[in-house]
Amino acid sequence: MKRVFSVLTVLFFSLSLVSAQEKLPDPFRYFDGTYDATQKGWQKHRQETAKAVQDYEIGIVPKFKKVSSSYSAAEKTLTVKVFTKTGSLEFSSQIIVPEGEGPFPVVIGMNFPSGSINPELFKGCILIPFKHDQIIKSSHQAIRDTAAAFYRLYPELTHTSGNYSGWTWGISRLIDAVVQQKKLLKADVSRIAVTGCSYAGKMAMFAGAFDERITLTIIQESGGGGINAWRVSDYYTDSSGVNVERVDNTNYSWFAPSFKDRFNNRLGELPYDHHQIIAMIAPRAVLILGNPDFPWLCDYSGCISSRAAAFVWDKFGLSDRFGYVFEGGHNHCFACESENDAVRRFVRKFLFGDNTDTNIRQAGQFKDVDMSKWISHWK
Repeated sequence: MKRVFSVLTVLFFSLSLVSAQEKLPDPFRYFDGTYDATQKGWQKHRQETAKAVQDYEIGIVPKFKKVSSSYSAAEKTLTVKVFTKTGSLEFSSQIIVPEGEGPFPVVIGMNFPSGSINPELFKGCILIPFKHDQIIKSSHQAIRDTAAAFYRLYPELTHTSGNYSGWTWGISRLIDAVVQQKKLLKADVSRIAVTGCSYAGKMAMFAGAFDERITLTIIQESGGGGINAWRVSDYYTDSSGVNVERVDNTNYSWFAPSFKDRFNNRLGELPYDHHQIIAMIAPRAVLILGNPDFPWLCDYSGCISSRAAAFVWDKFGLSDRFGYVFEGGHNHCFACESENDAVRRFVRKFLFGDNTDTNIRQAGQFKDVDMSKWISHWK
Protein backbone atom coordinates (compact mmCIF):
# COMPACT_ATOMS: atom_id res chain seq x y z
CA MET A 1 0.00 0.00 0.00
CA LYS A 2 2.86 2.39 0.84
CA ARG A 3 4.41 1.77 -2.59
CA VAL A 4 1.12 2.52 -4.39
CA PHE A 5 0.67 5.69 -2.31
CA SER A 6 4.21 6.76 -3.11
CA VAL A 7 3.72 6.25 -6.84
CA LEU A 8 0.44 8.16 -6.83
CA THR A 9 2.02 10.96 -4.82
CA VAL A 10 4.82 11.31 -7.37
CA LEU A 11 2.30 11.10 -10.21
CA PHE A 12 0.02 13.80 -8.87
CA PHE A 13 2.97 15.99 -7.89
CA SER A 14 4.30 15.79 -11.44
CA LEU A 15 0.85 16.59 -12.84
CA SER A 16 0.65 19.69 -10.66
CA LEU A 17 3.73 21.01 -12.43
CA VAL A 18 2.22 20.67 -15.90
CA SER A 19 2.24 24.01 -17.71
CA ALA A 20 -0.84 25.38 -19.44
CA GLN A 21 0.64 24.51 -22.83
CA GLU A 22 1.18 20.93 -21.71
CA LYS A 23 -2.35 20.60 -20.32
CA LEU A 24 -5.27 19.62 -22.52
CA PRO A 25 -6.22 22.31 -25.06
CA ASP A 26 -9.65 23.86 -24.60
CA PRO A 27 -11.87 22.23 -27.25
CA PHE A 28 -13.76 25.49 -27.77
CA ARG A 29 -10.70 27.62 -28.44
CA TYR A 30 -9.64 27.89 -32.07
CA PHE A 31 -5.98 27.60 -32.95
CA ASP A 32 -5.82 31.38 -33.49
CA GLY A 33 -7.02 31.96 -29.91
CA THR A 34 -10.65 32.75 -30.76
CA TYR A 35 -13.18 31.24 -28.33
CA ASP A 36 -16.56 29.93 -29.51
CA ALA A 37 -18.59 27.47 -27.44
CA THR A 38 -21.70 27.52 -29.61
CA GLN A 39 -23.00 24.48 -31.44
CA LYS A 40 -23.37 26.65 -34.54
CA GLY A 41 -19.64 27.35 -34.59
CA TRP A 42 -18.68 23.76 -33.84
CA GLN A 43 -18.57 22.62 -37.46
CA LYS A 44 -15.86 25.15 -38.28
CA HIS A 45 -13.78 24.11 -35.29
CA ARG A 46 -14.34 20.44 -36.11
CA GLN A 47 -12.95 21.03 -39.61
CA GLU A 48 -9.93 22.85 -38.15
CA THR A 49 -9.18 19.87 -35.90
CA ALA A 50 -9.71 17.40 -38.75
CA LYS A 51 -7.16 19.21 -40.89
CA ALA A 52 -4.60 19.26 -38.07
CA VAL A 53 -5.08 15.54 -37.34
CA GLN A 54 -4.38 14.78 -41.00
CA ASP A 55 -1.46 17.21 -41.27
CA TYR A 56 0.29 16.02 -38.12
CA GLU A 57 -0.82 12.54 -37.06
CA ILE A 58 -2.43 10.16 -39.55
CA GLY A 59 -1.86 11.68 -42.98
CA ILE A 60 -4.31 12.81 -45.62
CA VAL A 61 -7.70 11.16 -46.03
CA PRO A 62 -7.60 11.58 -49.83
CA LYS A 63 -10.17 12.56 -52.42
CA PHE A 64 -11.47 10.25 -55.16
CA LYS A 65 -13.47 10.46 -58.38
CA LYS A 66 -16.41 8.18 -57.77
CA VAL A 67 -17.69 5.03 -56.08
CA SER A 68 -19.71 2.29 -57.72
CA SER A 69 -21.19 -0.70 -55.92
CA SER A 70 -23.25 -3.85 -56.27
CA TYR A 71 -25.03 -6.22 -53.94
CA SER A 72 -25.54 -9.94 -54.46
CA ALA A 73 -28.51 -11.08 -52.36
CA ALA A 74 -27.72 -14.72 -53.12
CA GLU A 75 -24.17 -14.42 -51.78
CA LYS A 76 -25.03 -11.62 -49.33
CA THR A 77 -21.98 -9.75 -50.59
CA LEU A 78 -21.60 -6.01 -50.96
CA THR A 79 -18.90 -5.03 -53.47
CA VAL A 80 -17.35 -1.56 -53.58
CA LYS A 81 -15.25 -0.07 -56.36
CA VAL A 82 -13.49 3.27 -55.93
CA PHE A 83 -12.08 5.21 -58.87
CA THR A 84 -9.29 7.78 -58.71
CA LYS A 85 -7.14 9.50 -61.31
CA THR A 86 -4.54 6.71 -60.98
CA GLY A 87 -6.84 3.70 -61.18
CA SER A 88 -9.39 1.81 -59.11
CA LEU A 89 -9.65 -0.31 -55.98
CA GLU A 90 -12.25 -3.01 -55.30
CA PHE A 91 -13.16 -4.58 -51.97
CA SER A 92 -16.15 -6.43 -50.55
CA SER A 93 -17.98 -7.46 -47.39
CA GLN A 94 -20.20 -10.42 -46.64
CA ILE A 95 -23.09 -9.01 -44.70
CA ILE A 96 -25.78 -10.25 -42.36
CA VAL A 97 -29.29 -8.95 -43.06
CA PRO A 98 -32.15 -9.57 -40.57
CA GLU A 99 -35.41 -11.18 -41.60
CA GLY A 100 -38.19 -8.73 -42.34
CA GLU A 101 -39.03 -5.73 -44.47
CA GLY A 102 -36.76 -3.17 -42.81
CA PRO A 103 -35.43 -0.61 -43.09
CA PHE A 104 -32.76 -1.80 -40.64
CA PRO A 105 -30.05 0.16 -38.84
CA VAL A 106 -26.51 -0.60 -40.04
CA VAL A 107 -23.54 -1.67 -37.92
CA ILE A 108 -20.05 -1.66 -39.42
CA GLY A 109 -17.69 -3.75 -37.32
CA MET A 110 -13.94 -3.50 -37.67
CA ASN A 111 -12.71 -6.90 -38.99
CA PHE A 112 -15.85 -8.73 -37.81
CA PRO A 113 -19.56 -8.09 -38.43
CA SER A 114 -20.07 -6.56 -34.97
CA GLY A 115 -16.46 -5.81 -34.11
CA SER A 116 -15.68 -7.41 -30.74
CA ILE A 117 -19.17 -6.78 -29.33
CA ASN A 118 -21.65 -9.65 -28.92
CA PRO A 119 -23.72 -9.59 -32.13
CA GLU A 120 -26.87 -10.31 -30.11
CA LEU A 121 -26.68 -6.74 -28.84
CA PHE A 122 -27.22 -5.56 -32.42
CA LYS A 123 -30.20 -7.82 -33.11
CA GLY A 124 -32.35 -6.28 -35.83
CA CYS A 125 -29.38 -4.51 -37.46
CA ILE A 126 -27.56 -5.17 -40.70
CA LEU A 127 -24.04 -6.27 -39.77
CA ILE A 128 -21.22 -5.39 -42.15
CA PRO A 129 -17.55 -6.20 -41.48
CA PHE A 130 -14.91 -3.77 -42.68
CA LYS A 131 -12.08 -6.09 -43.76
CA HIS A 132 -9.28 -3.57 -43.61
CA ASP A 133 -6.57 -5.81 -45.12
CA GLN A 134 -8.28 -5.23 -48.48
CA ILE A 135 -7.28 -1.57 -48.12
CA ILE A 136 -4.04 -1.82 -46.11
CA LYS A 137 -2.79 -4.87 -44.21
CA SER A 138 -2.28 -4.31 -40.51
CA SER A 139 1.00 -5.08 -38.75
CA HIS A 140 1.53 -5.04 -35.00
CA GLN A 141 5.27 -5.06 -35.73
CA ALA A 142 5.02 -1.65 -37.44
CA ILE A 143 5.85 -3.10 -40.86
CA ARG A 144 4.47 -0.76 -43.48
CA ASP A 145 2.38 -2.47 -46.19
CA THR A 146 3.91 -0.61 -49.13
CA ALA A 147 2.17 -2.95 -51.59
CA ALA A 148 -1.28 -2.08 -50.20
CA ALA A 149 -4.13 -1.47 -52.62
CA PHE A 150 -4.61 1.97 -51.04
CA TYR A 151 -1.00 2.97 -51.70
CA ARG A 152 -1.22 1.77 -55.30
CA LEU A 153 -3.98 4.35 -55.75
CA TYR A 154 -2.14 7.03 -53.77
CA PRO A 155 1.59 6.29 -54.18
CA GLU A 156 2.51 9.74 -52.84
CA LEU A 157 1.16 8.65 -49.42
CA THR A 158 3.09 5.36 -49.19
CA HIS A 159 5.81 6.62 -46.85
CA THR A 160 4.16 9.70 -45.37
CA SER A 161 0.69 8.63 -44.20
CA GLY A 162 -0.38 6.16 -41.55
CA ASN A 163 -2.77 3.26 -42.00
CA TYR A 164 -5.50 5.08 -40.11
CA SER A 165 -5.88 7.56 -42.95
CA GLY A 166 -6.39 4.72 -45.44
CA TRP A 167 -8.70 2.77 -43.16
CA THR A 168 -10.78 5.88 -42.42
CA TRP A 169 -11.03 6.48 -46.17
CA GLY A 170 -12.06 2.84 -46.72
CA ILE A 171 -14.82 2.86 -44.10
CA SER A 172 -16.30 5.98 -45.68
CA ARG A 173 -16.24 4.34 -49.11
CA LEU A 174 -18.04 1.33 -47.62
CA ILE A 175 -20.69 3.71 -46.27
CA ASP A 176 -20.95 5.24 -49.77
CA ALA A 177 -21.80 1.77 -51.09
CA VAL A 178 -24.35 1.13 -48.32
CA VAL A 179 -26.08 4.40 -49.22
CA GLN A 180 -26.09 3.44 -52.93
CA GLN A 181 -27.51 -0.02 -52.20
CA LYS A 182 -29.85 0.96 -49.37
CA LYS A 183 -33.01 -0.30 -51.12
CA LEU A 184 -31.60 -3.75 -51.85
CA LEU A 185 -30.06 -3.94 -48.39
CA LYS A 186 -33.21 -2.58 -46.71
CA ALA A 187 -30.86 -0.23 -44.87
CA ASP A 188 -31.76 2.79 -42.77
CA VAL A 189 -28.76 4.94 -43.67
CA SER A 190 -29.78 7.60 -41.14
CA ARG A 191 -28.79 5.14 -38.40
CA ILE A 192 -25.27 3.82 -38.91
CA ALA A 193 -22.93 2.62 -36.15
CA VAL A 194 -19.24 1.69 -36.14
CA THR A 195 -17.50 -0.43 -33.53
CA GLY A 196 -14.06 -1.92 -32.93
CA CYS A 197 -11.65 -2.90 -30.16
CA SER A 198 -7.96 -2.26 -29.45
CA TYR A 199 -6.22 -0.99 -32.62
CA ALA A 200 -9.60 -1.49 -34.32
CA GLY A 201 -11.10 0.71 -31.58
CA LYS A 202 -8.81 3.46 -32.81
CA MET A 203 -10.13 2.70 -36.30
CA ALA A 204 -13.74 3.11 -35.15
CA MET A 205 -12.85 6.38 -33.40
CA PHE A 206 -11.24 7.93 -36.49
CA ALA A 207 -14.13 6.73 -38.67
CA GLY A 208 -16.69 8.34 -36.36
CA ALA A 209 -14.65 11.52 -36.17
CA PHE A 210 -14.28 11.97 -39.92
CA ASP A 211 -17.61 10.70 -41.30
CA GLU A 212 -20.68 12.59 -40.12
CA ARG A 213 -23.03 9.95 -41.51
CA ILE A 214 -22.12 7.72 -38.57
CA THR A 215 -24.81 8.03 -35.90
CA LEU A 216 -23.21 5.99 -33.11
CA THR A 217 -19.52 5.32 -32.50
CA ILE A 218 -18.55 2.57 -30.03
CA ILE A 219 -14.87 2.71 -29.08
CA GLN A 220 -13.69 -0.31 -27.11
CA GLU A 221 -10.34 -0.52 -25.28
CA SER A 222 -8.54 1.65 -27.85
CA GLY A 223 -5.57 2.69 -25.68
CA GLY A 224 -2.84 5.08 -26.82
CA GLY A 225 -3.54 6.68 -30.18
CA GLY A 226 -7.24 6.05 -29.55
CA ILE A 227 -9.20 7.79 -26.81
CA ASN A 228 -6.08 8.49 -24.75
CA ALA A 229 -4.69 12.00 -24.64
CA TRP A 230 -1.03 11.86 -25.66
CA ARG A 231 -0.19 14.51 -23.06
CA VAL A 232 -1.70 12.54 -20.17
CA SER A 233 -0.12 9.26 -21.25
CA ASP A 234 3.24 11.00 -21.50
CA TYR A 235 3.07 12.06 -17.84
CA TYR A 236 1.59 8.85 -16.53
CA THR A 237 3.72 6.46 -14.52
CA ASP A 238 2.21 3.02 -14.09
CA SER A 239 2.67 1.66 -10.56
CA SER A 240 3.60 -1.79 -11.88
CA GLY A 241 6.39 -0.41 -14.05
CA VAL A 242 4.69 -1.60 -17.24
CA ASN A 243 5.11 0.77 -20.16
CA VAL A 244 2.14 2.44 -21.86
CA GLU A 245 1.58 3.49 -25.45
CA ARG A 246 3.03 6.94 -26.05
CA VAL A 247 4.19 9.03 -28.98
CA ASP A 248 7.67 7.53 -28.75
CA ASN A 249 6.63 3.87 -28.88
CA THR A 250 3.37 3.62 -30.82
CA ASN A 251 3.07 1.82 -34.17
CA TYR A 252 4.37 4.01 -37.00
CA SER A 253 2.77 1.98 -39.72
CA TRP A 254 -0.53 3.08 -38.13
CA PHE A 255 0.50 6.72 -37.71
CA ALA A 256 2.44 9.13 -39.91
CA PRO A 257 6.20 8.73 -39.21
CA SER A 258 6.64 12.50 -39.03
CA PHE A 259 4.38 12.64 -35.95
CA LYS A 260 7.09 11.11 -33.76
CA ASP A 261 9.82 13.28 -35.24
CA ARG A 262 7.84 16.46 -34.63
CA PHE A 263 6.11 15.87 -31.29
CA ASN A 264 8.03 13.33 -29.22
CA ASN A 265 9.04 15.20 -26.04
CA ARG A 266 7.37 18.31 -27.52
CA LEU A 267 3.68 17.61 -27.00
CA GLY A 268 3.11 21.16 -25.82
CA GLU A 269 3.48 22.14 -29.49
CA LEU A 270 0.64 19.84 -30.60
CA PRO A 271 -2.35 22.19 -31.09
CA TYR A 272 -4.93 19.52 -30.15
CA ASP A 273 -5.12 16.23 -28.27
CA HIS A 274 -7.30 13.15 -28.51
CA HIS A 275 -10.15 14.49 -26.40
CA GLN A 276 -10.67 16.78 -29.40
CA ILE A 277 -10.61 13.90 -31.88
CA ILE A 278 -13.33 12.22 -29.81
CA ALA A 279 -15.17 15.56 -29.72
CA MET A 280 -15.11 15.75 -33.53
CA ILE A 281 -17.95 13.22 -33.31
CA ALA A 282 -20.20 15.71 -31.50
CA PRO A 283 -23.14 16.20 -31.58
CA ARG A 284 -23.53 12.54 -32.62
CA ALA A 285 -23.49 9.67 -30.09
CA VAL A 286 -20.39 8.04 -28.61
CA LEU A 287 -19.93 5.14 -26.17
CA ILE A 288 -16.45 4.41 -24.80
CA LEU A 289 -15.52 1.12 -23.11
CA GLY A 290 -12.32 0.72 -21.08
CA ASN A 291 -10.49 -2.05 -19.25
CA PRO A 292 -8.11 -0.88 -16.47
CA ASP A 293 -6.72 -4.42 -16.01
CA PHE A 294 -4.38 -3.90 -18.98
CA PRO A 295 -1.72 -1.29 -18.10
CA TRP A 296 -0.62 -0.84 -21.74
CA LEU A 297 -4.06 0.65 -22.47
CA CYS A 298 -3.41 3.37 -19.86
CA ASP A 299 -7.07 3.90 -19.02
CA TYR A 300 -5.99 6.61 -16.58
CA SER A 301 -5.25 8.69 -19.65
CA GLY A 302 -8.28 7.36 -21.52
CA CYS A 303 -10.68 8.27 -18.75
CA ILE A 304 -9.29 11.80 -18.34
CA SER A 305 -9.50 12.31 -22.11
CA SER A 306 -13.06 10.96 -22.22
CA ARG A 307 -14.18 13.16 -19.36
CA ALA A 308 -12.58 16.15 -21.09
CA ALA A 309 -14.37 15.32 -24.36
CA ALA A 310 -17.68 15.04 -22.48
CA PHE A 311 -17.57 18.80 -21.80
CA VAL A 312 -18.49 19.38 -25.45
CA TRP A 313 -21.69 17.30 -25.33
CA ASP A 314 -22.53 18.77 -21.91
CA LYS A 315 -22.10 22.32 -23.22
CA PHE A 316 -24.51 21.54 -26.05
CA GLY A 317 -27.08 20.05 -23.64
CA LEU A 318 -26.63 16.59 -25.18
CA SER A 319 -25.14 14.69 -22.25
CA ASP A 320 -27.16 11.55 -23.01
CA ARG A 321 -25.24 11.16 -26.29
CA PHE A 322 -21.88 10.63 -24.60
CA GLY A 323 -21.19 7.70 -22.30
CA TYR A 324 -18.33 5.65 -20.94
CA VAL A 325 -17.69 2.59 -18.77
CA PHE A 326 -14.23 1.86 -17.36
CA GLU A 327 -14.40 -1.52 -15.64
CA GLY A 328 -11.95 -4.41 -15.35
CA GLY A 329 -12.43 -8.06 -14.45
CA HIS A 330 -12.58 -9.32 -18.03
CA ASN A 331 -10.27 -10.19 -20.90
CA HIS A 332 -9.12 -7.70 -23.50
CA CYS A 333 -11.90 -7.07 -26.05
CA PHE A 334 -14.44 -9.11 -24.07
CA ALA A 335 -16.96 -6.66 -22.63
CA CYS A 336 -18.25 -7.17 -19.10
CA GLU A 337 -21.95 -7.08 -18.25
CA SER A 338 -22.05 -3.39 -17.31
CA GLU A 339 -20.43 -2.54 -20.67
CA ASN A 340 -22.84 -4.81 -22.53
CA ASP A 341 -25.72 -3.09 -20.77
CA ALA A 342 -24.38 0.29 -21.90
CA VAL A 343 -24.07 -0.97 -25.49
CA ARG A 344 -27.62 -2.31 -25.34
CA ARG A 345 -28.96 1.05 -24.17
CA PHE A 346 -27.04 3.12 -26.73
CA VAL A 347 -28.08 0.79 -29.56
CA ARG A 348 -31.74 0.87 -28.57
CA LYS A 349 -31.78 4.66 -28.32
CA PHE A 350 -29.63 5.78 -31.23
CA LEU A 351 -30.20 2.98 -33.74
CA PHE A 352 -33.85 2.14 -32.94
CA GLY A 353 -35.15 5.38 -31.45
CA ASP A 354 -36.29 3.90 -28.13
CA ASN A 355 -36.72 6.14 -25.11
CA THR A 356 -33.86 4.55 -23.17
CA ASP A 357 -31.70 6.05 -20.43
CA THR A 358 -28.18 6.55 -21.83
CA ASN A 359 -26.83 8.84 -19.11
CA ILE A 360 -24.01 6.37 -18.40
CA ARG A 361 -20.66 7.62 -17.13
CA GLN A 362 -18.87 5.06 -14.99
CA ALA A 363 -15.27 6.03 -14.32
CA GLY A 364 -14.63 3.19 -11.85
CA GLN A 365 -11.27 3.55 -10.12
CA PHE A 366 -10.69 6.87 -11.90
CA LYS A 367 -13.80 8.62 -10.57
CA ASP A 368 -11.85 10.73 -8.06
CA VAL A 369 -9.09 11.85 -10.42
CA ASP A 370 -8.68 15.63 -10.24
CA MET A 371 -9.61 16.90 -13.70
CA SER A 372 -8.58 20.45 -12.82
CA LYS A 373 -4.94 19.46 -13.21
CA TRP A 374 -5.62 19.11 -16.93
CA ILE A 375 -8.38 21.63 -17.69
CA SER A 376 -7.99 24.39 -15.08
CA HIS A 377 -7.13 26.89 -17.84
CA TRP A 378 -10.35 26.21 -19.76
CA LYS A 379 -12.77 29.12 -19.98
